[in-house]
Amino acid sequence: MTSEVIIDVQPKQISIALLEDKSLVEYQDEPRSASFSVGNIYVAKVKKLMPGLNACFVDVGFERDAFLHYLDLGSQYSSYEKYLKQVQSDRKKLFPFAKATRLPDLKKDGSVQNTLKVGQEVLVQIVKEPISTKGPRLTCELSFAGRYMVLMPFYDKVSVSSKIKKGEERTRLKQLIQSITPKNFGVIVRTSAEGKRVAELDAEMKVLLKRWEEAIKQVQKTTARPQIVFEETSRAVALLRDLFNPTYDGIHVNDDDIYNQVRDYVSLIAPDKVDIVKKYNGTVPIFDNFNVTKQMKSSFGKTVNYKRGAYLIIEHTEALHVVDVNSGNRTRSENGQEQNALEVNLGAADELARQLRLRDMGGIIVVDFIDMNLAEDRQMLYERMCKNMQKDRARHNILPLSKFGLMQITRQRVRPAMDVNVEETCPTCFGRGKIKSSILFTDQLESKIDQLVNKIGIKKFRLHVHPYVAAYINQGFISLKRKWQMKYGIGVTIVPSQKLAFLQYEFYDRKGNFIDMKEEIETK
Repeated sequence: MTSEVIIDVQPKQISIALLEDKSLVEYQDEPRSASFSVGNIYVAKVKKLMPGLNACFVDVGFERDAFLHYLDLGSQYSSYEKYLKQVQSDRKKLFPFAKATRLPDLKKDGSVQNTLKVGQEVLVQIVKEPISTKGPRLTCELSFAGRYMVLMPFYDKVSVSSKIKKGEERTRLKQLIQSITPKNFGVIVRTSAEGKRVAELDAEMKVLLKRWEEAIKQVQKTTARPQIVFEETSRAVALLRDLFNPTYDGIHVNDDDIYNQVRDYVSLIAPDKVDIVKKYNGTVPIFDNFNVTKQMKSSFGKTVNYKRGAYLIIEHTEALHVVDVNSGNRTRSENGQEQNALEVNLGAADELARQLRLRDMGGIIVVDFIDMNLAEDRQMLYERMCKNMQKDRARHNILPLSKFGLMQITRQRVRPAMDVNVEETCPTCFGRGKIKSSILFTDQLESKIDQLVNKIGIKKFRLHVHPYVAAYINQGFISLKRKWQMKYGIGVTIVPSQKLAFLQYEFYDRKGNFIDMKEEIETK
């Protein structure tokens, strides 16, 4: 299996696509201005106690207060609380963490009103992003995730991932990590650490320790509350940290800054693989070049087609996700209805496993498969779904088919489900249903070009249009594009873009900056 990561960096957002055998399996889209991310650490204030929930609401600077349950305070909350006071008591000299005192564990049956008070400062970390009407979910058990390990202050032991099965390797890793772990720290060893040398593990340990030290220095220096003291690495780097493996054939980036960040990170964790990070310099949009745009258009939305006419209907509600499997106009199997239902259901299981990763659907997922009479067929479908979900990094649980033909799946939900709107609003009528004649579209484009060149003074630019329109502009011995170049200068470049609707257009200067030339009054 070949894997490629495609990173599309735009002025307002970063989009990341993971391809396995050229098929889109994961997609993340995040505004560049987004300040909330799982892993960020804040010094915040308790705003409101909720004894009935045994929880409290904490102000971390978001429009909705974050939720912190008593059990999420962690067993070492008392140690954190004392160390926080020691750090804040002296703004000039940092209290050494090695001298911090580990206090007795917090009682699991305690109450939030006896532990916290309104206005109290707490050191918290986001474990779940705001979803729908809910604010972020917090924990006081801080952790710093790396490629090979997770470093946890005041955690008193070394744990090894249960996915590492060999007893000798588990013992080797545990003894090795124990020998390099500083006082008052604990470590969770990740699966990717299997077979790694002490030098690699020690190098990452130092990186994670530095992050903790920088966070504590921020706590010491800042007085404003709430205040972020540690920010998780960029989405591009964070995704690579969790996903990266030596089988990657390429990581393609269309932005210099992100390219350098990714290259530096890969050189740190896998120096021999640094050459797979490649800067994309093509004129065609990077997602179009790697066939991501087309797959997104066909993979998102309410209806998803798969093998030979069958399709899924995916509905999202506040409480759960509902998936309905339909055979559509699929040709019936020669072996009868039972075999036809099995084939459709097995294909649905393959596509559904991909959709769960692609959309990052979490919580409860209920799937209505086509009814099957044979118990062995139902078991085969269950085993197929379990096998397909083995590639999924999110924690999940799958139940066998119920007597009603329903399969229930729970999947870890950390951030809102990815929902890409593939329906297009008409760019020439803005949804009103009345447009100017389409035959005049090229005249409209030429007037924009004239305005850019002769009034604004931009001599070199790129015009992005739908591929069909680009083909029309480029056709002929003396094409429309050539006429524009002779009239306005050779700086006019036509770029076909699959993300654009039929009569939609976008202008970019030679540095790739968007030029807004759209006016709603054009449509009247």
